[in-house]
Amino acid sequence: MEDSWHDTAPLQLEGVHLSLKGPAGEVNILKGVSFQAAPGESVGVVGPSGSGKTSLLMLCAGLERATRGSVRLAGHDLGPLSEDALARLRRDHLGIVFQSFHLIATMTALENVALPLELSGRPDAFDRARDALAAVGLGPRLDHRPGQLSGGEQQRVALARAFVINPRVLLADEPTGNLDGDTGALIMSLLFDLHARSGTTLVLVTHDMALAQRCQRVVTLRDGQIQDDTRALAGAGA
Repeated sequence: MEDSWHDTAPLQLEGVHLSLKGPAGEVNILKGVSFQAAPGESVGVVGPSGSGKTSLLMLCAGLERATRGSVRLAGHDLGPLSEDALARLRRDHLGIVFQSFHLIATMTALENVALPLELSGRPDAFDRARDALAAVGLGPRLDHRPGQLSGGEQQRVALARAFVINPRVLLADEPTGNLDGDTGALIMSLLFDLHARSGTTLVLVTHDMALAQRCQRVVTLRDGQIQDDTRALAGAGA
């Protein structure tokens, strides 16, 4: 990648290894991965099952720690940070959307989206949460709890929560995996639209190459290593 944005890249991995203990001994999951994402860039990450895609996202989020190498998020080296410092960094700079929605069942849609802003001490948390839910088409559903929402609606709440902090980086791990095809397509269109409007950096893990090619770059993982890193033909959520 070009050196002109190297120092400002909101996400940088250099020579990253990840090894975890398993029943049969140590398992090498990632093996020397170096990867950067530019400000506002969208990157699709693909590869066969077990290639390390989700582990890569967990490292980017500081939810796993690299065995060797460095991970930098929003200019911060994650390696020496305490768990509390990592949590603050995620709160302030990172949005995450998982296959499972990870909403708090006892909270309304509005409360779920406002929560990260409340934790940051933002006095306008609920106003911003209302705007975020309106942006994903859920203005009339503010007071509904997750159990009162469809799967697609729950994932929209998750998207609103991820984008409400204006994150520098958004990580999405198979965000349509629990949705039917039509609902999943709507969610992905919404995700790319929010990405384009917000200017955040998007890293999308998916098994669907056509979906990955809606990103500007496609990174292919195989056996814990980057096999290919190319600019997509469609790009930019086309």
